[in-house]
Amino acid sequence: MDIQDILQQDAVLASLHATSKKQLLQELSKAAAGVFDLEQRQVFDILLERERLGSTGVGSGLAIPHGKLAGLEGLHGMFARLDKPVEFDAIDDQPVDLVFLLLAPEEAGADHLKALARVSRILRDRAFCEKLRGTNNPDAIFALLMEAGNTPTDQLRAAS
Repeated sequence: MDIQDILQQDAVLASLHATSKKQLLQELSKAAAGVFDLEQRQVFDILLERERLGSTGVGSGLAIPHGKLAGLEGLHGMFARLDKPVEFDAIDDQPVDLVFLLLAPEEAGADHLKALARVSRILRDRAFCEKLRGTNNPDAIFALLMEAGNTPTDQLRAAS
């Protein structure tokens, strides 16, 4: 499972504005609904339900909110760089400014987990995340993510 399999260029938000976790999830839901032709409320409810199980804030300013939707065709990813970090109840209590949203079909068990693992591996590289934080150009962010998505997994582990 590679990033280029789940992320398209119009699903990169380079300077998203949100002042809270809830507002961030609402803005992501709104954007995902537009890009992937989904029902905004359904996306938001799925994300909120998943957050109730435990925060998807994985530390170091990163969050990977995710959920499964009935009727969804394939895995869909969306990346957002926030203009200002927001509190997200992350495991390290640090605010979040880089977010990778992952939506999967209800029946996508192993593929969903593989995609989560791949995204997590890529975003674990601090130098890479600093590059993402260093630009507010959506094309540049997309290019960085595609380049990282082409890096073999063993090289990513060595870089982390």
